Amino acid sequence: MAVDCDVSKTVTAFLLNTCGLLPRPGCLQAAAYCAGIAVKHPINDKETECIPLVTGSVAEFYIEPMLPHVGDVDIMFYHNSVLAIPRGYPPPTQLPAEFHNYVQVAEIIDSHLPGYVYIKLRYLLTKCNDDNYNYIEYDEKGLCLPNNSHNGSDSAEHGPAAFIDCSEDSPLSFDAVRCVRCLVWPPQAADWPARHRNYGWPDSATVDRVVSNGCDAVGVAHRKCRQHEWMGKIQWRLSFSRAEITLINDWMPVQQIVYHMLRYFIKTERLTDCGNPGAGTLSNYHIKTLMLWACEKKPRSWWTDDVNLVRNCAELLHILSVWLTGTWCPHYFINNCNLVDNSFNVGNTRVTSKLMSVNDEYLSKWLMNNYIGRCAHLCPSYISRLFDDANSSVKLQKAISEIALWRSNASHLFLWRFVRCAEYYIPAKVSLFSLNARSCVCWMNDLPKIDSLSVYFSAVALLYVACKITRNGFNDELMDILSTVFGPNSNECCSVLSLRKTELNTSELVELLLKSAVEHLTTFRQLEAREFSSVATIVTTDFEALYAYKRGDYQQCLQLLLSTENVACIHTWLYAVDISNVPDVTTTPEFIQLLDDDIVSLTGLTVIINPMCRDYNYCACVSQLTLLLYLMTQCQLKLFQTLNYIKVARRRHPYLHERVLDQLTLKLIERKAGRTIRHWNSFHVSHK
Repeated sequence: MAVDCDVSKTVTAFLLNTCGLLPRPGCLQAAAYCAGIAVKHPINDKETECIPLVTGSVAEFYIEPMLPHVGDVDIMFYHNSVLAIPRGYPPPTQLPAEFHNYVQVAEIIDSHLPGYVYIKLRYLLTKCNDDNYNYIEYDEKGLCLPNNSHNGSDSAEHGPAAFIDCSEDSPLSFDAVRCVRCLVWPPQAADWPARHRNYGWPDSATVDRVVSNGCDAVGVAHRKCRQHEWMGKIQWRLSFSRAEITLINDWMPVQQIVYHMLRYFIKTERLTDCGNPGAGTLSNYHIKTLMLWACEKKPRSWWTDDVNLVRNCAELLHILSVWLTGTWCPHYFINNCNLVDNSFNVGNTRVTSKLMSVNDEYLSKWLMNNYIGRCAHLCPSYISRLFDDANSSVKLQKAISEIALWRSNASHLFLWRFVRCAEYYIPAKVSLFSLNARSCVCWMNDLPKIDSLSVYFSAVALLYVACKITRNGFNDELMDILSTVFGPNSNECCSVLSLRKTELNTSELVELLLKSAVEHLTTFRQLEAREFSSVATIVTTDFEALYAYKRGDYQQCLQLLLSTENVACIHTWLYAVDISNVPDVTTTPEFIQLLDDDIVSLTGLTVIINPMCRDYNYCACVSQLTLLLYLMTQCQLKLFQTLNYIKVARRRHPYLHERVLDQLTLKLIERKAGRTIRHWNSFHVSHK
């Protein structure tokens, strides 16, 4: 392969063109995982709740490079009955609504190692009628909370997997970590907010957001203390994951790309030792710390003027090498906290020498072969062959341009397939885990910020509430779900509350919710059609037609189905070579409410015959094409039956002919039914 002197610019252009703003599949699993935690209670405690937070790469990156950059999905979770405060702080008298009526408050006490602490129980808070908390103080000796890192996997406190496990269907693994929430910024990092920053990053508004989120303490001891008789059991580490998410999401795209490149290089060159964690080797956290310091210490122009991502990466790797050689990697938030120590150099000189040897030329060629080369082999074979056979700079540029073009075209299709996946994944997981107000918040916060998915989740939540009302009646928990999804002062919630006060019967309330759900689903289809018309043919009125048929309004159903736009869609599908991109309608319990009895029976039969369909990961779906043809046929049969009824009525009841209004109405029905049937017949003939 030919590589010229401008290869670093070629690599830079390639990365800028291919690291798009696409949703990651892991976001769906993370949202479902957090929602699953949020509807479960810790074992032996039916009142307290677990509050989850997606952290790590899934939460930090907003770019989506061609090569995978997310490993585990990291979830932190805390109990709403435990809270930490810095030592010497008074116990709080008010807490966010998520906290329990009884809250144990523990003081954070420094250990001899910066960033590592002990947590000793100090107060018990009790909520009063005015929403304030009173407190009583524990015995002065107190009790240090165990970090549970020594517990067996069958412990009730050993991670959220004890409460819910929804990772089996995911290609990603989940790393769930218990923590204790601290609502205030810790004194150990008191210097960070006011630190002088020459180049204005992070700005004051971002600093305020970071500080207002406080921190957490995670249950892990320092590696030097893990074997100690008691420190290994009660030592905790201060976690700034919330702060890191806020800061990294504030980066420019070029900074996120550099972060991705550094992580990819370190991992591919095996400069980390996953088999021996914590033994003085590099980790992603060292790279994250390096980037946070660089974003603060480097001027904006270093990132944006004459952009050269290879040069940026090489310079940062040299800084990391200097840190490791001097065994001093400064923590970004805590002064005098070192992320490496003297043990790093024992047997690890290879790492430092490797980092120091990296220059622009070496890294350019390395990325061309190990990064762009791998991207080429993700493309169709004709593109990968172009790259493999590039024996001149001109051919290489041609191959790289083809990769970037393919990526651009494939991105839209990828996003469409992602939304299609979400279309059955969301109701499947809602059916499996159920909903409450907190799990709704998790879904809404952790789903990718795509307008159509937000509308779709709202529709699924409405269908869920309607389904629950049919089975168990209306209650405050279901009202909380509606208030969470739509806002407590929304028109929808006000309507439901008004009807509830008038003791509206169950069937009318369910009908109101189904109607609203169908409106949201129709909006969802319209957003899909507008966004993905270049890669898919989408009928936007399938849910409206289903709802009309369910209500017995066959005339309205057929009018929707036989619109000019829908006839064109069906014609496209019937004569398409590949219809794998036709949208589906899922048949989870929530959507069953919109289907007729025959389809419901067939769904049940499918589940009986095919055991895989009992698994919510493989829930049964019916394509738009099949569904529309079914509805057309059913409506035609119903209208034919109506015409027969009219004939029988005229023949058996001449009295009706003597009444002008009856006579005119029967003629009107006959004309409407006949017109619709002729429309259907003409459609059928034209598409034979």
